[in-house]
Amino acid sequence: MADTKQQFEQVIDLCRSLFVKKLSDYGASWRILRPQSVTDQILIKAKRIRSLEEKGVSKVGEGIEPEFIAIVNYGIIGLIQLELGFSDEIDIDAGKALALYDKHMTETKELMFAKNHDYDEAWRAMRISSYTDLILTKIYRTKQIEENKGETLVSEGIDANYMDMVNYSLFGLIKMEFPEDE
Repeated sequence: MADTKQQFEQVIDLCRSLFVKKLSDYGASWRILRPQSVTDQILIKAKRIRSLEEKGVSKVGEGIEPEFIAIVNYGIIGLIQLELGFSDEIDIDAGKALALYDKHMTETKELMFAKNHDYDEAWRAMRISSYTDLILTKIYRTKQIEENKGETLVSEGIDANYMDMVNYSLFGLIKMEFPEDE
């Protein structure tokens, strides 16, 4: 049996590394994004994954893996934006942005480990394309909750949906990075 915790840490490090590099290039410019815009960015990435899965070829030379990484990072950005609210300017430095990233990634990872315990690693039997479909479903649920001004009657909120999108993307990355385990 694969070491799930180790594999998660490895793909999280991949995502975090890109986040750090982009933070160096752009600063926390994403602070101006309203949560709805973050959701739409994730939508674009998930639709591209689905398109690549269906067409089997990329005309711009980038594959599915970078899009899953982007969904992970935008999902964490979304959680940060929900916590802080959006800003009209870059109001945090790289150190604060990274501390918030790590905080929300830890919470998201802990949720996955709890669910993984209950579901007994059922995600390993799923196809990567199913993660894409589930991410798209979570996006459309999130968009509806956003239209409802964040109010739900019985459902989890936007934060839980962002966490699930991050975790489904991490599952996809694990299956891509460690195909011999499947």
